[in-house]
Amino acid sequence: MKKRWLWFVISAVIVIPVVLIFTTNTERIGIRPEVEAKAVVLMDMNTGQILFSENGDEPLPPASMSKMMTELIILDEMKSGHHDWDEVVTISENASTVGGVRLSLNTGDQLTLGELFQSMAVYSANDAAVALAEHFAGSESEFVKRMNLKAKELQLSSKTYFFSASGFEHSGKNSADNPRETRMTAIDTAKLASHLIKSYPEILNTSSKTQMKLSGRDLYLSTTNWMLPSLGGPYSYEGTDGLKTGYTEKAGYCFTGTAEKAGSRLIAVVLGTESKEAQFEEARKLFDYGFSKTLTLKERLNDWFHIGKSSAALS
Repeated sequence: MKKRWLWFVISAVIVIPVVLIFTTNTERIGIRPEVEAKAVVLMDMNTGQILFSENGDEPLPPASMSKMMTELIILDEMKSGHHDWDEVVTISENASTVGGVRLSLNTGDQLTLGELFQSMAVYSANDAAVALAEHFAGSESEFVKRMNLKAKELQLSSKTYFFSASGFEHSGKNSADNPRETRMTAIDTAKLASHLIKSYPEILNTSSKTQMKLSGRDLYLSTTNWMLPSLGGPYSYEGTDGLKTGYTEKAGYCFTGTAEKAGSRLIAVVLGTESKEAQFEEARKLFDYGFSKTLTLKERLNDWFHIGKSSAALS
């Protein structure tokens, strides 16, 4: 009789957590998630495999997610050794008048390369992106040429085209012969993010910052990525450490996120949700689905227990 009770207890200890994992989040058992966005893609960065795609090859405005290409080109330049992060940049009139999210920089203001780069990566400042483009290429238009050449070098599809260093939308009719706005496919966006992380893994140190300070200005800039676990909010997701959000009226809310668990790194791209919250909710669905594919049962159990302990500590 005692053996039967012992066997019952052991079985309960093993089975109940597994059942809870599978019933509390269906994405964890490999059921394809229902997503609400114009386009989504989930990539296993370790293998390059696309695990999930809806409208993944449709060209759409990516808003500030195009800044990942700006970051890549600047990091290439820094790698050459011809520049230093303490190098001073003088803000031009063109950079000071760009629209959208900005630092409200004035013509003649001076900031370091490092300050401008972090302002662009963490806070998504458009004037910082334009100032950097002008500093490295002489003009934003010349920098954009380099962005499109880099896209070809990375073998991104012909559907992806860069029009600005910031992703800010310009007025004018957009067409295949006369593009006036940046367009990216979700698949190309995931490929760009993967190349950026693999080439410069230190970008995750920047994109995982929750806040930065501009020296001499007494100005603190907060991250736009609500999935960072250090924020501790309702959208935080364990293992997330990047990468880029974006929003314009035409693009909607967009997000390229990356998360790592047990050595498995995923990239989730969400284009065109209707609210700021939704971009992170859809990314969560993709991450849950992806880790159900890439993690072993043992690793998922460990992840579940870790989440359970964290939740208990917060309650």
